[in-house]
Formats: sequence, structure tokens, C-alpha cells
Amino acid sequence: MMLQLRRAAENLEKDDGWGGRGVEKMMWVGKKLGLEWAEVEKTMAQKANKTKKRWEMETGKIIVEKVRGKSTLTKCFSKYPLKFINPKNVAPSQTDVVWIYAITYGGGIVSGDSIACDITVGDGCTTVLTTQASTKVYKAVGTKISEQVLKARIGSNAFLAVIPDPVTCFSTAKYSQKQVFKVMSDSSLLLVDWITSGRHERGEKWDFDLYRSMNNIFHNGDEPLFLDTSLLEQGTCSDIAERMQDYQVIAMVILLGPKLKHVQNQIQEDVKKIMSQSLHMPTIGSRQSTSRHNDHHLTKPSFLASCSIFGPKGIGVVTRIAAMTTESVYNFLQHQLSSMEPLLGVKPYSYAS
Repeated sequence: MMLQLRRAAENLEKDDGWGGRGVEKMMWVGKKLGLEWAEVEKTMAQKANKTKKRWEMETGKIIVEKVRGKSTLTKCFSKYPLKFINPKNVAPSQTDVVWIYAITYGGGIVSGDSIACDITVGDGCTTVLTTQASTKVYKAVGTKISEQVLKARIGSNAFLAVIPDPVTCFSTAKYSQKQVFKVMSDSSLLLVDWITSGRHERGEKWDFDLYRSMNNIFHNGDEPLFLDTSLLEQGTCSDIAERMQDYQVIAMVILLGPKLKHVQNQIQEDVKKIMSQSLHMPTIGSRQSTSRHNDHHLTKPSFLASCSIFGPKGIGVVTRIAAMTTESVYNFLQHQLSSMEPLLGVKPYSYAS
């Protein structure tokens, strides 16, 4: 019996189909169930509080749908400390794509900030979520952690590209982010998730206290497809800088779905070539020749990368990177993603050239 009342409350929350007569409908349902108005009112209040809490937590919401055959931003909501910008001149007008820039007031995430963003990419739509500069995470105040959560739903034959600049955590910063993507069997997703060691000009290299990044992809509802967590935390036995050695950037690139098949094939081939050259062991003769010049020390590769496939029939490819410079990662991303210009209107990360 109460199920009917809850459904009525849900419809009241949506405020659709009843022509604004939601309260009247609730009273009618309650009367039919033999309930007192107090019980009806209690149910309504519970639903209202639930809705209010959800909106209080949500700092950003984006919905992209097909309107007259073109990908269109039909809802764009943001509040402090998040702001969305939807420029119209990023891609040529004939390219069916919506570009959205996520920025924060003050140019970074302050200790204790909590950002929650919800994105829906409708069937057949293409959307890009990016940034204007690196995401700065300021110093922690006490035990406060800066948090960021992104939840995205990608419709049938839809494509979402999340291609931000890297996260840069200041000294003592504590940062945690979680990104959850729900995809269909023919959805496509490009995700770049990366972090630099800090503000080198101030001598900060891996000086933050905590960095945690979770990336989860669910297939056709709640079927786990890809679950990943990266954790960098200062330890009592060794600090992050010691464990990272000379590497100043770590990155992960996820390519999923039919629209990215050509990029998947290319990046796997290129990573094989790069690592084959970087890790090539010289012959005995060449070792004897070079040892006189380098005192038997082998040069540490400045750029490391690996590729692996995931999902049924290998529908996804994940590339992991460790590099000594941010520029080398930008160059890698520019080269590997340049073939996506027809889909996105411009080459990803081309501005960093």
C-alpha cells in the first residue's frame, strides 16, 4: 500500500503528468489507502528532504540531447566553487559536438571543497568536458580533504571525452576524486586522468599528503567493466618522491567503444615502438663501447608507457604513463588523439603545442 504513496510522492517530486495537481493527487492516494493526512504529509516531507539534500550536494549538472538532429546542451547548472563555460566557437559549426569547460573560482580547489558533477550524454550525442588550465589543489587546512565526484551516463551511440589538464597538488594538499561512468554496449568514452608532481618553481615535488583517484566504468547498468584506483600517500617508511624517483607525471588514458577503435589500435602499436626503443638493450659489443662513457650506468627511460585491453571482446584499452616532464605527456596525447579531430572539431590538447 505504501508503495503507491511513494510512487505518488516521486511523481510529485518530478512535477510532471499531473498538471500541477500533485498535492491533490497525493491526498487522493492517501484517502484510498485509508491513511491520515499526517502520514501523507510525512511521506511528502521525506521525499522533499531527499531532493533538497541531493541538490545541495550537487554543484554541477549537464544534460546533452539531440535537438533537431544536433547535439545540444539542454541543461547546464553549476554553483560555487564550480562554473561551466559552453563556448560556441571551439569546433566548426558543421561538427556535431558540445564543448564544456569546467573551471573553479579562484583557479583551484580549496581545502575542504566538495564538488559533485552529474553529466548525461543522450543517444547519438558527442560531448567534451575539459579545463582551461591545470586543476590546482591548494594546501590542506588540518585534516580537510578536497573532493571531486563526477558521475556520467553515456547513451547509445553517444561519445563523451573527458580531457582535462593535469591535477597539480600543492604542498600538504589532500585530494580525492571519484569518477563513475555508466555506458551502453555501443557507447564511446575517452578519459584522460593525470597528475604532476607539484610546483617545481617552488621546489615542490610530490610534497602533497594524499592523492586518490578512482575511475569506475559500468556496462549496461551495473555490470562492472573497469574498476581502478590510484593512491599516492606519504608514508612513514618512504615518501612519495622517493617512490616516484625521477618521474614527475603519471597518467592514465582510457579508450572505450566503437568510435575509438582506430585510436586503440594506433596507441597500442605506438606504445610498443616507444618502449622497444626506450628499453632496447645494447649488444655486447656496443655495451663495451658505451660503458667507457657512462661508467656502466644505463640511462633511465624518461618516458614509460604500457597498454592493456579490458572488457568483453577487448572493447577497451587503458594506457598508463610515467614521465619525467609534463611536456612529453602533452606531446604524446596530442599525437595519439589527433585523429579524433573529425569527431571533436579540433585536435585534443593542440593548444599545448
